[in-house]
Amino acid sequence: MPTPRFIIHGGAGAISPSNLPYSSYLLYSASLIEVNRSTTSRLAAGASALEAATEAVRMMEDNPLFNCGKGAVFTRDGRVELEASVMTTHPYHKRACAAVLLTHTKNPILLAKEMLIRSETDGSGPPNGGAGNPSGGTGGAQGHCVLSGETVEKLAKEWGLEMVEEKYFWTRKRWEQHRQGLEKDLLEEKEEGGKAGKDERDGEGYWGDEEGWDGKEYLPQGTVGCVVLDREGMMCVATSTGGLTNKLSGRIGDTPTIGAGFWAEEWRERRRKPIRVQSPLADLVPDGLKEVLGDCLPGLGGYQGLANEDSADKKDGYQRRSSDVRAVAMSGTGNGDSFLRTAATRTAAAIARFSTNRSLYSAIQEIAGPGGELQKSAGDRWGRTGEGEGGIIGIELVNGVGKIVADFNCGGMFRCWNDDSGAERVMVFKDEYHAKT
Repeated sequence: MPTPRFIIHGGAGAISPSNLPYSSYLLYSASLIEVNRSTTSRLAAGASALEAATEAVRMMEDNPLFNCGKGAVFTRDGRVELEASVMTTHPYHKRACAAVLLTHTKNPILLAKEMLIRSETDGSGPPNGGAGNPSGGTGGAQGHCVLSGETVEKLAKEWGLEMVEEKYFWTRKRWEQHRQGLEKDLLEEKEEGGKAGKDERDGEGYWGDEEGWDGKEYLPQGTVGCVVLDREGMMCVATSTGGLTNKLSGRIGDTPTIGAGFWAEEWRERRRKPIRVQSPLADLVPDGLKEVLGDCLPGLGGYQGLANEDSADKKDGYQRRSSDVRAVAMSGTGNGDSFLRTAATRTAAAIARFSTNRSLYSAIQEIAGPGGELQKSAGDRWGRTGEGEGGIIGIELVNGVGKIVADFNCGGMFRCWNDDSGAERVMVFKDEYHAKT
């Protein structure tokens, strides 16, 4: 059984010491460490990868520091539209489920989880679940992997998930970020006065004593996510986000798009096994000559051949053997449209799976590292629009051992994990962040 491993991220982007004071860094670090320790305890108690990953993300959805759940960014229309997804290497037949355009589900990640779990009973009810029943009888959203808006939130209510009024998700910092961005856009478009329409949330009294935004402090922009390997060898990735600040309403990003912002899969790596075969001529050659002629006719002495992994028997010196399981799981964060254009996480998995001697870390570097495919996808807009910026966290299972990996091409990426020695680690930049003395 493998040793359980996990890693979480809390967003990535143009983060620097100038917009992330050390005091703010400590605040984010404390939140990530809380999630880290809770997840460590759950895994030690025997929780599955699915349970551990979704609970870690749920904790971040409840924390207004992060761009998911409470504290998510606003759309251009001043609303909150949430999305979340889960994917496992096994045993669920759907493997991946996502919910998008959510406005009342308190914890989107729990809805994605329910869709996955309930999918195991899909098809057990009447055809199409009976009239007016979108759940597919007793199953989870029929055979669908991704559902949106009113349809999926109706299921959330039926399944007993907690529903909230839309204003639950609002925070003053995100509202002021939204309004400042809107003002900037209007000024750039040279619309009359450059003023956005009045809204009750603009009034000082609306937010009470809730702290506002100074326009400079970094606010997490990307997805939050967690990747987990449990003691049974199951891997799960869970992701959740509010999307891009001032996105158009109805926009769907990489977080619920399978293969773009998240991916998990396992496969068997078949290795050729040496087997002992002997030439038919061996019976015709005296024993004394076999050693002499062995170099010229190696089959006389029992040549050590290499078994073909696709062979079904020992014919012609080939022998099938059991294969080794290898698995990967990843969660991305950053500019979602760039992840969509590059099918980022699935591409990284394909590099690791189908290339010769490529680790998941090297594959992630090629996609999300400096100068990688994400950055290239931005073209001449790199460094000006936020396009191409992002990072990926993941775990690779090789020879029964889980290896934690991560890389990013932008200023920073919040991440937390326990290293190979079991020590707790939390970072945002490439190097450790220390207070200035």
